[in-house]
Amino acid sequence: MSGPAQSITVEGAAREEVCPYYHQAVELIGKRWTGAIVEALLPAPRRFSEIAQAIPQISDRLLSMRLRELEGEEIVERQVMDGSPVRVEYALTHKGRALEPAISALRLWAREWLQP
Repeated sequence: MSGPAQSITVEGAAREEVCPYYHQAVELIGKRWTGAIVEALLPAPRRFSEIAQAIPQISDRLLSMRLRELEGEEIVERQVMDGSPVRVEYALTHKGRALEPAISALRLWAREWLQP
């Protein structure tokens, strides 16, 4: 990965490159349904079926895929609870919880500027 954004001069005009870290973050959270999954997990850990109910348009297959991707990025952790039957919950990690200010700001922006 490249380092922080740098200024480049093109024909005498300074141009700022997009920060590669910002770009990576937007690509990760901007994947279809990923932001909604993170938002659904902000209040508390949830079981798979509870996440699916919170996002009724997502298919089980895609939800499962996105949860695995978020686990791989250490944004979500899968917790297996002992018992009969075994319960599985998904929770945001510390890294995932750190997204809360960005998710909240985006939610406020969307409510003000986007039409339902």
